[in-house]
Amino acid sequence: MMTDPITLDISAILQLLPHRYPFLLVDRVLECIPGKSIRALKNVTYNEPFFPGHFPGRPLMPGVMIIEALAQTAGILAFVSAGVVPNHETKFYFVGIDKARFRKPVEPGDQLILTVSLERALKGIWKFSSAALVGETEVAHAEMMVAPETGK
Repeated sequence: MMTDPITLDISAILQLLPHRYPFLLVDRVLECIPGKSIRALKNVTYNEPFFPGHFPGRPLMPGVMIIEALAQTAGILAFVSAGVVPNHETKFYFVGIDKARFRKPVEPGDQLILTVSLERALKGIWKFSSAALVGETEVAHAEMMVAPETGK
C-alpha cells in the first residue's frame, strides 16, 4: 500500500513534539512518507541561543544540536508512521546513536535539510539513518534509535 507524502507546518510539529523554544529544532516538514522517510527544514539564525558562546567571533552550530535536530525529525517520522499523537502517557525517546560524523560547519544563515529514513522497527525500537545537508552538501550524518515510553 503506497502512502502519499505529507507536509507539516509548525502547528502540526508542535502537536507531535514536546520540545519548545529554544530547543525545538524543526521548523517545517517538507515531505513525510509514513513508514519510510522524512525531509524537514531548520532555519539557522544568528539569534540561536548557543551562538554567543559557540564560538565568539566565529558562530558555529554545535554538532550535538545538529544531531538533536535529526533526532526530533526521526521522532516526527515515528509518530506519523505509528499514527500516534503524543500525550503525557505516550512519548518517543532518543535512545541510541551510532556512526555520527560531522563533515562541515553550520553557520548562521544556513538552511539545514534534515533527512531521515526508517531502517527498521522491531519490538518498539525504531532504527533510522539520517543526514543533515546545507544545499547539496552533507554536513553531518548518523544512525539513531528511538523507543516509545507508554504509561508508567
